[in-house]
Amino acid sequence: MASDETAAPRSSVRLVPSGGGDIHVETGVTVLDHLLEQFALYGCFDLTLAVASDSAEAQVVASGRALGAALAEPLRAEGARGNGAGYIPSAEALAHVALDLSDDPCFNSNFDLSAAHIGGLGGDLSVRFLRELALAAGIVLHVRLVEGSDTEHVLSAIFKALGVALGMACSVERKRP
Repeated sequence: MASDETAAPRSSVRLVPSGGGDIHVETGVTVLDHLLEQFALYGCFDLTLAVASDSAEAQVVASGRALGAALAEPLRAEGARGNGAGYIPSAEALAHVALDLSDDPCFNSNFDLSAAHIGGLGGDLSVRFLRELALAAGIVLHVRLVEGSDTEHVLSAIFKALGVALGMACSVERKRP
């Protein structure tokens, strides 16, 4: 009998930078689905992500890994910026996300949502998602909560800013004449 920690979640992901708004997310965690839809919308990504697992924690971790792995190639495509930043509000919350390619990927933040829960997603799981995404994508990811106390608004601002920053990082720089 396999435990949740050893059972490998099944996932499939398709990500297209500069997409036309084709977004389909099914992680099994409704609030994460919504946050990833906002991420894709603000980052101008087409995103199809499906994850199947026995536990919410495994689904969140697998989603972060799958999305990070899907981002690794467009972040390193010829002409791609490879870095980006975004400030985005959501009601009273304001988040700043900055990232860059790295041979030593990591995740850094100044917020603590470990006691928070919304729609079945513990705040500490959102941190696990962001850490897994950064490691799988090969980026240094800094997330700063500038303002905000409502957990739903804080997470919304973070995922919107993440979308903007990654959309910028995947964009191809124009060559100057």
